[in-house]
Amino acid sequence: MDRDDVDRALTRLGAEHEAVETSLLALQDHAGRRLLEGAALSGVTRERWAAADAAITRLWAYFDAYSGALAAARAIRERRRWPNREDLAELTERLRGPGVTIAGAGLEGAALAERFSLAELVARMNELYASSLDLVVAADAVWSALPARIDLLAAELHRTRSLAHSVGVRPGEHPSGDDLESITAELTRLRERVIADPLAFWTPAAGSSAPGGGRPDTARYDRAARALDDVRREVEAVLTVRQDAEQRLIAVRDVLSRADRTLAEARNARIEVLAKIAASEVPAVSGPPTALQEQLAAAAEYRRHARWHRLSPLLDALEERAEEELRRARESLTAVTAPLAVRAELRGRLDAYRAKVARHGLAEDPLLIERYDTARRMLWSAPCDLRAAELAVLRYQRATAEALAPPEPATDAAPAPGEHHDAQAHHLPEQHRPDPYRPDPTRSDPYRSDQHQPEQHRPAGPGKEDA
Repeated sequence: MDRDDVDRALTRLGAEHEAVETSLLALQDHAGRRLLEGAALSGVTRERWAAADAAITRLWAYFDAYSGALAAARAIRERRRWPNREDLAELTERLRGPGVTIAGAGLEGAALAERFSLAELVARMNELYASSLDLVVAADAVWSALPARIDLLAAELHRTRSLAHSVGVRPGEHPSGDDLESITAELTRLRERVIADPLAFWTPAAGSSAPGGGRPDTARYDRAARALDDVRREVEAVLTVRQDAEQRLIAVRDVLSRADRTLAEARNARIEVLAKIAASEVPAVSGPPTALQEQLAAAAEYRRHARWHRLSPLLDALEERAEEELRRARESLTAVTAPLAVRAELRGRLDAYRAKVARHGLAEDPLLIERYDTARRMLWSAPCDLRAAELAVLRYQRATAEALAPPEPATDAAPAPGEHHDAQAHHLPEQHRPDPYRPDPTRSDPYRSDQHQPEQHRPAGPGKEDA
């Protein structure tokens, strides 16, 4: 090395010395390092901090050796303004050669002394500094993030527990009370573990070589926070029950009362159907649900004794079952009154066709009058045979359709030999024309009122007409 090379090397090494000194002093004053020195550590943090603490001690030893070697080189350079050959050779050896010997700096199992060049010593110090700073920053990040959050969650847990006790949510009496106890124990264990072993809650960033690259692992804290949220919602639900329990109980009683009235209406309707409709299978109607009434009485008792945690699930179940009971009562009423609805539909259809006949001026047609009277007697008699009445209404509809159909056009063509009888029948007067729907006097007609009918199908007289 010539004089200029020596001066440039000394300037560079001096700048590196200053940078290393600044970094070491910052590491010495780092809050995380001070916490690590004073904490009762355990687990992986105790193991890693023991190694890092030894590395920091070696780092200061390396720095002292580096400072001594740099000072010796500067002293040689300052002997002369223009160093001679021997000075340049000695400076070259000190600045580039492995001239720094450090006793006891070797790792366990290695030599008791190591020799470094100044450049190798700087690289080694940078390596030890980076690993030590990574551990200190990781521990400090965990301590800065988790204990404060755990304390805030513990304060929220205390408020939730007080609120839960006020509404009867206690351990052994309500599942949420047991959950509060388990969350309390978990937060206590978590905080102790975080303080003693912060590195157990550190997740390094993948592919990052910068000191402190990573983030605190908050999985256990997050689980405890979610569990507390669930308990808080449960307690709030119980509080809501306490506030509107009376209104909800009144609403349940109202729904059950409507269901009872609907069932009573269905029972009365069943009696009416059995009296007015013949040969009809009418479903039975059940009585009022006594179990729901007992549960409603238990709910009122819970409210009277402020047992809100027991009232909350019972009220939810009561509201659901009361609505189901009302729906079942309405379905029962619909099923029971179905025959009456069929009879009403047949009556309406019969009257509609009669009005249509009247509009077309055929109200005095004997056949239509007879079939209308037959159908009406069946529909307005009690008990009413719905199947026979429906057939009678259909016969009236067919007769109406034929009466309202346009006449066929006349033809002058001679009838075929086998059609003479039919042609004569076609030209018979209206009163002598055969009607497939007109009753034959020689045959019995189940829809004729003057024929003998079985007792259960005989239409009622004027005194038995069903309105």
